[in-house]
Amino acid sequence: MLIIDCHGHHTVAPQPHLEYREAQKARLNDPSLPRPNRPDISDDEIREGIEANQLKLIQERGADMTIFSPRASRMEPHVGDAETSLDWSRACNDLVYRVTALYPDVFIGACQLPQSPNGALDNSIHELERCVTELGFVGCNLNPDPSGGHWTAPPLTDRFWYPIYEKMVELDVPAMIHVSGSCNPAFHATGSYYIAADTNAFMQFLQGNLFKDFPELKFIIPHGGGAVPYHWGRYRGLADMLKQPALDDHLMHNIYFDTCVYHQPGIDLLFNVIDIDNILFGSEMVGAVRGIDPQTGHYFDDTKRYIDALDLSDAARRKVFEENARRVFPRLDERLKERSR
Repeated sequence: MLIIDCHGHHTVAPQPHLEYREAQKARLNDPSLPRPNRPDISDDEIREGIEANQLKLIQERGADMTIFSPRASRMEPHVGDAETSLDWSRACNDLVYRVTALYPDVFIGACQLPQSPNGALDNSIHELERCVTELGFVGCNLNPDPSGGHWTAPPLTDRFWYPIYEKMVELDVPAMIHVSGSCNPAFHATGSYYIAADTNAFMQFLQGNLFKDFPELKFIIPHGGGAVPYHWGRYRGLADMLKQPALDDHLMHNIYFDTCVYHQPGIDLLFNVIDIDNILFGSEMVGAVRGIDPQTGHYFDDTKRYIDALDLSDAARRKVFEENARRVFPRLDERLKERSR
């Protein structure tokens, strides 16, 4: 059995990459500055961050591979214009690709999309295609609120989003629903905004009929599905009140939750409420919560430990750690089959 972490981010990017972003922001404040050039970053600079962080923890915690995307909080589609977003997304995706090339048995890419508030999706469609067909990525992160906390985008069921959904289906890749940094002081980014966005996305899907138009479309709602598992009865009741089909038929052939839940009772609840076929192992390690839990003595984001403590059958364990990820990410499955041949 492989242990596949569906939710990893490049949170330890080399300093020159971060300085490039600061140069972009400086140019936004002073348009007379030249458009910054991407820095030269050596393989050793990339290895330094990865080997001391994600790779080290993957090996220590007993996982095998991670679906790896750019750092979510720094996607920042609300910063600058479409050109800025495209330049930054390509730089982030290319850096993730270099990680996957250096450690092909451990990391496989998922891309950031160059979204912008109220902007068209053309750049996102082209970047998704580039990352999948040229860089070998197997998924993407789709931001339902490119405004950074002001919620100016249409619901995810709106036809505005259909062009990116069509490309996802054509390429056979899923999207993780993932907002970025918050520019709204009412939303703490990782403690409030992320969880609210996960919950909001699920409710948008519930209200609409997106999967009648796109029966093959797949989404991962991260962070354990936000508040959804905890309020599962509320959403079942709302589906009934809104004259929608039961959740299992209406949504759960297309929506999956990860295990980025950072305490045992939360994991217990997730597995008690959500069908095992809809749960993918994820940790988001070296991400939102990096410390050691004083109650357990272990890292909060060591989510494999929580799953190991569950009373699961071997078949259920295989689904959560490997089989569900291979089903939701068909290009990952194909890559693993090629590796075994």
